Amino acid sequence: MVRVLKLELKGITKRFGSLLANDHIDVVVEPGQIHCLLGENGAGKSTLMNVLYGLYEPTDGEILIDGKPVSFRGPGDAMAAGIGMVHQHFMLVPVFTVAENVALGAEATKAGGFLNLDDTRRKIKEISDRYGFDVDPDALVEDLPVGVQQRVEIIKALVRDAKVLILDEPTAVLTPQDTDELLDIMRQLKSSGTSIVFISHKLREVKAVSDTITVIRRGKVVGTAAPGASTTELASMMVGRSVSLTLDKEPAQPKETTFEVRDLTVIAPSGQHVVDGISFSIARGEILAVAGVQGNGQTELTEAILGLQERVHGSILLDGKELLGRSVKEVLRAGVGFVPEDRKVDGLIGTFSIAENLVLDLYDQSPFAKGIGMSPAKVLENATSRIGEFDIRTPSGSLAAGTLSGGNQQKVVMARELSRPLRLFIASQPTRGVDVGSIEFLHRRIVAERDNGTPVMIVSTELDEVMELADRIAVLYKGKLVGTVPAGTSRDVLGLMMAGLSPEEAAHADRAHHDGSPDDGSSPEPSTSRAEGGDHV
Repeated sequence: MVRVLKLELKGITKRFGSLLANDHIDVVVEPGQIHCLLGENGAGKSTLMNVLYGLYEPTDGEILIDGKPVSFRGPGDAMAAGIGMVHQHFMLVPVFTVAENVALGAEATKAGGFLNLDDTRRKIKEISDRYGFDVDPDALVEDLPVGVQQRVEIIKALVRDAKVLILDEPTAVLTPQDTDELLDIMRQLKSSGTSIVFISHKLREVKAVSDTITVIRRGKVVGTAAPGASTTELASMMVGRSVSLTLDKEPAQPKETTFEVRDLTVIAPSGQHVVDGISFSIARGEILAVAGVQGNGQTELTEAILGLQERVHGSILLDGKELLGRSVKEVLRAGVGFVPEDRKVDGLIGTFSIAENLVLDLYDQSPFAKGIGMSPAKVLENATSRIGEFDIRTPSGSLAAGTLSGGNQQKVVMARELSRPLRLFIASQPTRGVDVGSIEFLHRRIVAERDNGTPVMIVSTELDEVMELADRIAVLYKGKLVGTVPAGTSRDVLGLMMAGLSPEEAAHADRAHHDGSPDDGSSPEPSTSRAEGGDHV
């Protein structure tokens, strides 16, 4: 009979100095159960799981397995007790084979001190066959698609006989098709007796696979729910107030095309073409959303437009004038508003006041400049106006921006960029790490800028956000533009494009899938422009 575990967390508290990350959290994971920890980024979910996995020592509380208290001094102790963890950012060595990665930390040797991987290969094959993973033990990890790398991480845990598997935001780097496959794998693991702790903030996935849901907000458990709970109810529990999950927007009324990217190539220091000859345009009064799994050239594309990339070829035209070769300051002064993907690193100066951050790109212009210095009164007056307009939750514009919550920091960046006349607005990951209520507000502001007649470019790895905001959708894969499709294109087709198929190939494959057509060899081959080694679809 397969051994199963009952896991209990009782009164788990974790402090980092004055920060209370976990506040007396109680969670019970029954044997063979998929238990979801649902909450916004920063709610304390990952901290709690790092305590469970032995990476952090709890300030207070206890962990019980089958009713007996346990204490973990590190991940080795947790693994020995039957707990495995798949981190959001994979813990794999790219230049090692699958078998070598799985054996790390528990290496067996044979005569002469050489590594003995035969038993590891056998176990990988056995697990892969059992769950349909299709993983080659001798494949190099760097050659594997992201979805298969995640399966390697799961195999690592199962080889070590994990009975409780922690999955930390496991769909963050996956295409929709890979996500569906992962949810199927989770169901198979559950049926074999493995308990799963599923950490997520994505309501659709949580409802699809969980047996029970524990909602965490600001380090505390605020309630539990069944998967049959409505998305509105779950979102309200996450945020602490009622929110709207749908964006009401009128159809776009595009005018003349004023922004064009022609044959743009960005070359990394390694010589790799991270953006590879892409062309697209945006009209005034429309939103073009750029979709794709993280790491397919989105960051380099936006940085090239802003003037932050050095080795760039092609053309970037705004109002018929070339932006390529201009400094960042010149690009901003040409009327480009830019929200970077990492607000803390590139969007704000945390030690500066909120008021100062709101004029970072206008500090030397009237009315904020006074001779060779700034006019503090005008800067503060501007801050008071923007704080009200953008609902920035702070008692004063004089406070350091770094003291704000993630959602309010993002509102500061948005307020700064949207509070001047724009000829182009670019927002990269506009709601990353932002609570549901702030997402609702920020989406409305983005649409309002579109309706003001500005060409808008959104870059997001959240497919729900792309589908919510876009008037047209461009999909990047391995630095190439695989196609541009209209709003309303199905999630399945977009997911196949995110894995490298052209719009025509994706539509054909989607039809075949839904028709249940057997593969008769008539399906089109993947686009020859696609880079090798893409995700399996």
